[in-house]
Amino acid sequence: MTQPLDILVETPSQTAGPYVHIGCIPTFAGVEGVYPEDLGLSPIEDGAKGEVITIVGSIYDGTGWAMRDAMFESWQADAAGVYQGQDGADPKVSGFCRFAADKDTGEYTLRTIKPGAVKGRNGQVFAPHISIWIVARGINIGLNTRIYFDDEDNSADPLLARIEQRPRVDTLIAKKTGDGTYRFDIRLQGEGETVFLDL
Repeated sequence: MTQPLDILVETPSQTAGPYVHIGCIPTFAGVEGVYPEDLGLSPIEDGAKGEVITIVGSIYDGTGWAMRDAMFESWQADAAGVYQGQDGADPKVSGFCRFAADKDTGEYTLRTIKPGAVKGRNGQVFAPHISIWIVARGINIGLNTRIYFDDEDNSADPLLARIEQRPRVDTLIAKKTGDGTYRFDIRLQGEGETVFLDL
């Protein structure tokens, strides 16, 4: 029997709140012994092929305040542009990481392998990038965005090409700050608002 859809209504979305860290990264939240280590602690293992990089940044709310309760998930291809589970993927690169902003400074750190360009459908080639999902206070539905790199050729990337307001493309580009280090800040609203994706 089919349930009538005019009786039940969708539950409204709510912000992540303080429990998202306890449920997703309990050791980070100070809850020991749930898992040997938090799931997605690193997207790479020792011996992963490619250039090891570190991306740091902060996520800023509409007032310019660095959010200290943000949690992130990242997904990426390996150095050859191949995702885990595909033929030829580097077994030392899971490509998945779950991490949080520092509780005191609001700065996050992601240590990983710089991904390669990814071949998509219909011959499309996506410039090296990392997909990011963000939850925090005030965010009712997790936000999706991407990190591209300013020392790569991003000119033919199909996703970046679809952004009509060309100056906003820069909000998706991590800036190289040193040998193997990048900075990528995320702004939720206002001047320099990061491009978010409806995925």
